[in-house]
Amino acid sequence: MANEPFFTIDGTHYVPTPAARGPWNPNSLHGRVIAGLLGAEIERLHGSPDFMPARLTVDMYRLPDLSPVEVTTKVVRAGNRIKVIDAEFVSGGVSAGRATCQLLKRTENPAGNVWKPEPWVVPAPADIPPPTDGRSGMGGMWATRRIAGDFGTVGQKRLWMSEVRELVDGRALTPFVRVAVSADFASPFANAGDNGLEFINSDVTVYLHREPAGEWIGYEVVNHGATDGVAIGECFLYDEQGPIGSATCAALAQRRMARS
Repeated sequence: MANEPFFTIDGTHYVPTPAARGPWNPNSLHGRVIAGLLGAEIERLHGSPDFMPARLTVDMYRLPDLSPVEVTTKVVRAGNRIKVIDAEFVSGGVSAGRATCQLLKRTENPAGNVWKPEPWVVPAPADIPPPTDGRSGMGGMWATRRIAGDFGTVGQKRLWMSEVRELVDGRALTPFVRVAVSADFASPFANAGDNGLEFINSDVTVYLHREPAGEWIGYEVVNHGATDGVAIGECFLYDEQGPIGSATCAALAQRRMARS
């Protein structure tokens, strides 16, 4: 990818680039790069082809600045059918987030049929023109193809998303990392309304029954609720072959800081 990556490598640390800035504070990281790097390090250090990363939960309890980042991991359980890995996101020597990933042994599905939602019938990304209004994703942080609804509207929202840059310089995006680095999008997509986005998410959880095939991931808002400034949001996730899982989040009422 020709675009600037979100992180470069300096020894054991990851150095954020300007592309990693978030929307809430001009001197802080975007939640997507926190979740993405935690997921990427878990997969890089502990993943294997015979295990499926079925759940990734990321807690984001401090808004990190642009200091160099270190990610540490710990094996909680390494069984024959289940692995559980913890990881910590340390920015400038201060813990800013953590993740737990559950990896399950791949095997064969049992016989029989189980209810599932109707197929997601939408246009393919190649059949949808790119946005012409400059809203392709925070000035080029990602690429989108809008299917239905948009930010600033209250109706059902669906879109395709694709990454346009590496998470870490020199490391190709794996299917799992594509999901991990995009999953934070569930919060603004589900929690934005006719006044824009006024919730900042404190976590994100991804459930996957398979990894995506191809570069495009579909997001469909299926739930939002908010009381006393605390919100939840949920999206179903798809690739061009069909459903792959879901992304859920909790969020707090928040206002943006002005950019200088």
